[in-house]
Amino acid sequence: MLFAIDVGNTNITVGLFREKELVKQFRMITQTSRTSDEYGVFLGEWLSLNGFQMADITDVAISSVVPDIMHSLVSGIIKYFDVKPLIVAPGVKTGIKISIPNPRELGADRLVDAVAAYEMYGGPVIVVDFGTATTHDLVLEDGTFYAGVTSPGIRLAANALWTGTAKLPEVEIKKVDTILGRDTVSSMQAGIYYGYIGQTEYIIRKLKEESKLPNLKVVATGGLGKLIAESTKEIDIYDPELTLQGLRIIYDKQG
Repeated sequence: MLFAIDVGNTNITVGLFREKELVKQFRMITQTSRTSDEYGVFLGEWLSLNGFQMADITDVAISSVVPDIMHSLVSGIIKYFDVKPLIVAPGVKTGIKISIPNPRELGADRLVDAVAAYEMYGGPVIVVDFGTATTHDLVLEDGTFYAGVTSPGIRLAANALWTGTAKLPEVEIKKVDTILGRDTVSSMQAGIYYGYIGQTEYIIRKLKEESKLPNLKVVATGGLGKLIAESTKEIDIYDPELTLQGLRIIYDKQG
């Protein structure tokens, strides 16, 4: 079985695959202070709780945008599972051509999402990942990663709102029925929710306009993405498993 592990700035997402089937998944908070033993023991206990054994894991694939945890994570996997992980990095076969001035600047998470969206839904496609940062990436019909847009994630932007002001409280990020906020909390929730929908729709339309590809398919994933995807017609597909599936696809390509 394959462990697919995506290390993000906020969470580490782990998926357990039996061939192409995502059997189980879970998330844990990204912490740079964990030891290799903590990673190994935690992953082993999680497997046991779900009826699996450490010996069931024959392969591991990792994408990461947090270099500081990689030594402990990789060491823990090697020590406890006796498996050397595949780490998504330059030189790994992906099937995607990166056509930007400095390909090494492209985050592993964005590359993995691009692979999954292109392989599963075809191109040309815009891939929107609502993570700590929100990214809109353009993959052409021939599988070329051509351009991307990066903006603050929903939670990051909302956090700036209440931490950067003296009187505004922390509020729940949720769908609201009207933009007509009648008090502080509802006005903040309306601003966060409708403001982010507006940003998302404008970026997608602008990407379609400037690329001269008006019929681009739009695939979204990540965190609060469902909240936005269900409220705009600009997003065609919401796939919460996109990144994990991308890791599985990339691993399969190495064979």
